[in-house]
Amino acid sequence: MCNLQKSFLLFLSILMISVFSFAQNDINSPYSSFGVGNLSSRANIVSSSMGGVGYALQNPYYINFKNPASYTAFDSLSFIADLSFCFTNQQLRTQTQDYKGSFAQLDYLAIGLPVLKVWRTSAGIMPFSDIGFGILDIHQVDTFGTVTNQYKGTGGLQLLYWGNAFKICKGLSLGINLSYLFGTMNNISFAEYEMENSFNTMITNFRYLDGIHLSVGLQYQTSIKEKHQLGFGAVYENALKVWSRENLLILNYADIYSPNSYFDTIMVRIGKNALKSDLKMPHIVGGGISYGYKDKLIAAVDITWQNWKNFSISNTNDSLKNNLITAIGIQFIPNPTSSKYYNKINFRAGTKFATGYIILNDTPISEFAVSVGLGFPLRAFNTRSSANIMFEYSKLGTLKNNLILQNYYKLSFNFILQEKWYQRRKLE
Repeated sequence: MCNLQKSFLLFLSILMISVFSFAQNDINSPYSSFGVGNLSSRANIVSSSMGGVGYALQNPYYINFKNPASYTAFDSLSFIADLSFCFTNQQLRTQTQDYKGSFAQLDYLAIGLPVLKVWRTSAGIMPFSDIGFGILDIHQVDTFGTVTNQYKGTGGLQLLYWGNAFKICKGLSLGINLSYLFGTMNNISFAEYEMENSFNTMITNFRYLDGIHLSVGLQYQTSIKEKHQLGFGAVYENALKVWSRENLLILNYADIYSPNSYFDTIMVRIGKNALKSDLKMPHIVGGGISYGYKDKLIAAVDITWQNWKNFSISNTNDSLKNNLITAIGIQFIPNPTSSKYYNKINFRAGTKFATGYIILNDTPISEFAVSVGLGFPLRAFNTRSSANIMFEYSKLGTLKNNLILQNYYKLSFNFILQEKWYQRRKLE
């Protein structure tokens, strides 16, 4: 069996594991209770190391699924497999309390390969959003005394994509990602009353989601005096409707909740009787520009606008606002053609700021992130395969107005394997 076949079988095995791994979620973020949860950047490790830029980037040695038009850069005789995983440490702070936790998960898995001279294709899976929170609210009500409300949530959405890119003319390419969006949004809430002879309430809401997502991208690449390269890119993502099947169970019970409590069923809507509705996702528009010098230096700027104000779930708005994301990144290689290994190492850095799409206590929940990364050629395979590492610090929210500040420290690892896809043998 040739190396390519072995690589392809390994990819399929990892893909099956990844489908189940992405469904696991260990985050703890109260802000993930809004919208569809905490959103993933949906950028490869190279782009993430550069602040998440990618709309105008094009490279034959990695898969830039942020703009499907970039696939046209794939080598005509090579197969690319890209696997990334990460370790995240999170810290949540309020004015009076602190929480720390950590978890590991797969970031994404993708492949890319040529089809025809003007046609390239790619496929992969990655997280779209993560949900994980536990909220305890204890307050006084005149007629009931102390009321304890608990809210728990888990789940998230995953994106399984198939992309195709076509060369329109010299320097200009068009790409389309057709994606299947699927996942769950699970919520359990309790209302418990201190008053005697009262019944408490538990509401269980398990929502199953799936839908088709479309992303269209354009790129134009040009050279100036051979040493300088300019790139322009734009992407549009449709405002899709995701189908929702909501299993709802409402119970009353006495005293503190336990499996042995006496339950009085108020409502059951499961299986064939599940509530069917739509979840309306926002449309997204992004654009970017990049500058390169002699394959040594790349700098890029991206701007993304997300229309979360029109988001709705079961015909109910979630009081969200539109989000504007600005990213800046740079990559430097001392000497790509040098015979010395350390001169071929890729150095990357970037920053990102998002105005935020959540508003609480009249305060936008903005996000700020900085990242650095390194890329190492893998001589054991070939000079085009690489291992990459990235460290990212990000903060979400604020301590103002009795809100929560979330700090994230993320360490990501990535392996990009490039093998010969097909070569016609020459007969002597």
